[in-house]
This record gives sequence, C-alpha cells and structure tokens, in this order.
Amino acid sequence: MIDIHALGLELTAAFAERRTVSTPPSSRDGLDLPTAYAVERELVRMRRSGGHQTVGVKVGYANKAMWRVLKLDTLVWAHMYDHTVRYANANVATLSLAHTISPKIEPEIVFKMKAPLSAGITEAAAALEAVEWLALGFEIIDCPYADWKYQPADFVAAYGLHAALIVGEPRPVTAASISELVEQLPNFKVRLSKDGQLVEEGSGRNSLRSPALCLAELASAMAKQDGVEPLAAGDLVSSGTLTESTPIQPGATWTASVEGIDLSTLTLTLVGAG
Repeated sequence: MIDIHALGLELTAAFAERRTVSTPPSSRDGLDLPTAYAVERELVRMRRSGGHQTVGVKVGYANKAMWRVLKLDTLVWAHMYDHTVRYANANVATLSLAHTISPKIEPEIVFKMKAPLSAGITEAAAALEAVEWLALGFEIIDCPYADWKYQPADFVAAYGLHAALIVGEPRPVTAASISELVEQLPNFKVRLSKDGQLVEEGSGRNSLRSPALCLAELASAMAKQDGVEPLAAGDLVSSGTLTESTPIQPGATWTASVEGIDLSTLTLTLVGAG
C-alpha cells in the first residue's frame, strides 16, 4: 500500500532540492490515478498548513488524442497556489528559474471564475457564463522525473508539474461577448517566440478543441474525485497548453502573441541559476 503522506513528502523534497526521482511512483509502487489524487489532496493540506492557499487549478493532458494511449477517460488536473501565480505588469514580467529542475514553458488561456461551475456542462457558452475574465498566460512546468518520463498518475502526484503561472492582461467576459468568444476560442492562433525568433505555433483547438470546452471538462473531471472542492467564484483555471511544451533557460525573453482573439501580447524574461 502506498503511504500517501510519505510520497507527498518525497516529491516535495525533490522539487525543493532540485533533484530527480529515479523511478516514477507509477512504475515503482503501482501508483494509480485515484491514489495520485489522494496525494494531490495531501499536497494541498501540506501547503495550506505551511501558510499558502490554493488559488485555482491547472489542466494536464488537454489533447484528447492522447487519452486512449494513456488509458484516460478525461483530462487530469492539480491545484495552483498563491505563491506560484503572478500577474504581469502591463503584460511584461520577469521570473527566476533558480529553484527549478528542468523547466518548460507553455502558453495557455487563463480563466477567472465568477460563479461555481458544475459537472455535466458540454457547451462552451454555458461554461463561459461562469467566467469573469480570460487572459493569455505562461505556465512554467517542472519535472522531478528523469527525462520527463512519467504517467498521468505521476503528473498528478507531483503538483501537476506546476511551477509558476504568469497571467497577462484580463479581458472581461460579458453576456454580450460570449457568442463571439465561443467562435474565437477554438480558432485563434498563438505564436511563441524566444528573443524575437518564432519557436512554436498553436491554436485554441489544442486545448480540447476549445479552452472553454476544456474548462467544462475540468469541472466534470474534478467531480469524479472524492473530497475535492469544485470550481468556485474567484478560482483561476490554466486551461492547457496551446503549443508543444518548450524547454527554457535563464537569459531568454519569451513572448506569446495571438491573432483572432482580443488578447495582448505577453512577455516574460527568465533569470536566475539554471
């Protein structure tokens, strides 16, 4: 039987000490998804006892094409915290990588909830009715597993690989704008650049055909786990990467720019020891 508290301590220590875990717990201990979410709840308890608060949820495996191979029937998720989420000033931010192991960057759509979102919603418009605003964001992910090799359960048990979220300028979601956003969110294009050179391109479809549909699926996925607080007013949701995850190092400046949706370009400069 897996010792949930001990595994939480082990993975927390790996991040804190910037070292890799030689064997992911799914291979070593037979960790499954229900047990991984129990570890995730323990990580929440540990961080709250240390004075931090959850501020929302991040999504993983929002590309549905991967589900059959990984034996998933929905996306996976993990919490984000008050000390891992930052807001860019005028869409420009700086972030230290000094405490990371092997970080990567992902441009994502970030939602802020204005109302609870229940399970079972399948329409983008219905999901957006619960949203206060959306923004372009950068999620920085980090991995304690060698060579970035792991299973979904390992992902969940390791904070969802969440290291930081940088949130750009919010765009309010109003009743009048929902129908437009339903059309724009699957179709907008994003360009990820490093020091002015294009690195990746993507679109809203990469997040479960639309970030709004990904948000709806997240609410249903969370409802499947016992003892989990549902999405509530004030929560942030980082809704899955729009491009391939890209390795990063200190000394570079990254930008995400979009066309087809009214969101400002976001710029992030990375500093600190690699």
